[in-house]
Amino acid sequence: MSSKKDRLSKFEDLVVDLLKNNPDGKLTREQIISVLRLESNNEIKRLDKTLGRLANQNTISRKDNYVFLGKNTRKKVKKSSGSSHVVEGKIDISVRGTGYVITDELDQDIMISSRDVGTALNDDKVRVKITGQKKGSGQPRGKILEILERGKDFYVGTLTKVSKENFVIESDKKSVHTNFFVLPEFVNGAEDGDKVIFELVDWVHPKALPEARIKSVLGKSGSNDANVLSILAENDMVAEFPKQVEEYANQIPTEIPEEECHRRRDLRDENVFTIDPEDAKDFDDALSIKKLDNGNYYLGVHIADVTHYLTPKTVLDEEAHSRGTSVYLVDRVIPMLPEVLSNGVCSLRPNEDKLTYSCFMEIAPNGKLVDYSVEETVIHSKQRFTYEQAQEVIEGKNHKYAKEVKLAEELARILLDKRFREGAIDFDTPEPKFVLDDNGKPLKVILKERIFAHRLIEECMLMANKTVAMHVEELRKKSDKKRSKDLYPFFYRVHDKPDQEKLASIAEQVKPIGIKFDLGDKISPKKINDLLKKVENTSLEYIVNGLMLRAMAKAEYSPNNLGHFGLGFGHYAHFTSPIRRYPDVIVHRLLKGYNSGARVYTHDQLKKDGEHCSERERVAVDAERDSIKLKQVEFLSGKTGEKFDGIISGVMERGIFVNLKDIYCEGMIRMSDLKSDYFVFNEKRHALVGRKSGKQFQLGDEIRVYVKSTNLEKRQIDFGLAK
Repeated sequence: MSSKKDRLSKFEDLVVDLLKNNPDGKLTREQIISVLRLESNNEIKRLDKTLGRLANQNTISRKDNYVFLGKNTRKKVKKSSGSSHVVEGKIDISVRGTGYVITDELDQDIMISSRDVGTALNDDKVRVKITGQKKGSGQPRGKILEILERGKDFYVGTLTKVSKENFVIESDKKSVHTNFFVLPEFVNGAEDGDKVIFELVDWVHPKALPEARIKSVLGKSGSNDANVLSILAENDMVAEFPKQVEEYANQIPTEIPEEECHRRRDLRDENVFTIDPEDAKDFDDALSIKKLDNGNYYLGVHIADVTHYLTPKTVLDEEAHSRGTSVYLVDRVIPMLPEVLSNGVCSLRPNEDKLTYSCFMEIAPNGKLVDYSVEETVIHSKQRFTYEQAQEVIEGKNHKYAKEVKLAEELARILLDKRFREGAIDFDTPEPKFVLDDNGKPLKVILKERIFAHRLIEECMLMANKTVAMHVEELRKKSDKKRSKDLYPFFYRVHDKPDQEKLASIAEQVKPIGIKFDLGDKISPKKINDLLKKVENTSLEYIVNGLMLRAMAKAEYSPNNLGHFGLGFGHYAHFTSPIRRYPDVIVHRLLKGYNSGARVYTHDQLKKDGEHCSERERVAVDAERDSIKLKQVEFLSGKTGEKFDGIISGVMERGIFVNLKDIYCEGMIRMSDLKSDYFVFNEKRHALVGRKSGKQFQLGDEIRVYVKSTNLEKRQIDFGLAK
């Protein structure tokens, strides 16, 4: 056990380290109290004693409430201890401060107790000494030796003014697990209660708070803007483009030179039209269609020619690559490209000449591709349809382009039937849509209606994406077969087979409710579709669809073609949305390069880009889900005590998840709130069963609940069981 003298000595070292690492070499007594998280009178007395001892030794000096470093105090260099059992990896830290280091060298994550995390923060690259194993599980345990690289450039939290010269940032726990202190000169105009983006200045010692510098203010904590922009910051995104990127984009010419039109296939006299959501402004794709004399369909899918404007290695291209994708939050879009391009120059707006990259396909009445070409074009869209307007035409409403819309519908039905016959999986997951007031507050939640106009566009885009991927296979067949992949590397959208164990888990979950999911020796899309068919139009439909989606492998981008299991395609790429997806930009560049005989990417470059674009897509999906959850919590925040009908969507030891009917908001009834009996989790039946009453709560059961509480910060909804 350490002596009182030792403890005071360590405390002295800590105070000196704090002052050494401060840019000015000075702090107030109150700031030191705040940074060291001293709360009791005894701790503060200990600090005063320490400051007195250091002043007597001339290690520090004091003036006007400030504590300064003494002139003769030198900075000590700390060396990390070495070990043969040392690995490197990325750390993920829970809200409670426990860390888990993910490393390529071990199958399991290394668990780091909160006392051994040191000054590491979420996503940092770290060196870890393995110190033992967790009893029972055999999970390796370790201690952080060194931080090799910080994982984040910025964090998000709420500024609190503790006193005149004393500021603390209470961090959003999803962003980082600890709070920070801020010196007055680094507050950057933020005020008490503001939600802020901040960066790490330094972290001297795990027992002290890290020091921060505020970069920007998101708004007052709790406001709509602050809540939504916090979601972006938590997911390492910012809405604004750097000034130099905006300046570069604003200099791009909006007029198309006539010589550029002459160089391309001119479709300006053709009947080209777009179909998009009512509130869309970034029109990526347009269609043209006609019936040939031989009875085949001639479909043109015309895509905004973003690569004509997006020159590689410019500030604009680097920013687009860094973002990787546009992000569609509930109340706003965070575009991949500045609006002057995404909603202006590149957008296929009606009655304007636009540069496009087109895939023309001749398709037989049985849905088989007969012939195709991929060409640079110029179009002049004659009509902009919303999905609802196109649906009215499909259902018989008269329109001057009714012939084209009906022909596209006819072809889409053929392609859809062929796709499902050949093994595509038919997922139908509901999407909540929010009616918001002028301040972004949700007034109503409705489910987005899925109409055939959506399917029409999907089938045409899928066909184009599949065709361009097959086009590269054709190029390879005509080249030196041994070197074909080296000569023609490509950027695929791949989707591997689902995990057999996860599918077996679904089979176990649906078995007690009378649904047989026969996996057999080999999983196939047909078996999955058979299960989805069994629950169609029942209360279990959305739940089973959700379980199945979670069991699926994540679709990714890669130069290695694994095929696309979910769509049932052997060759597939993303070609149709270059305004909002960087992978489509890469595909356009590859295709144009092969057309002109140039090689623009290597296999290794595409592998790196595949990892980056896949990661950016996952982050965007997380942000989109977080924004939906935020609005669901906001919507139910004003309905505490109100009763709703729901379906049990999940059962676990700590409670049951309930999805409300009609408004598709999910929350939890915690085990502690089931007071009528003592409930036990029955793993085989995937149910909570009452010991006395035998009453059970099982997946798929209909249930009536009331809104007990909501938490906007954590984006959580708690339900109670309605009587």
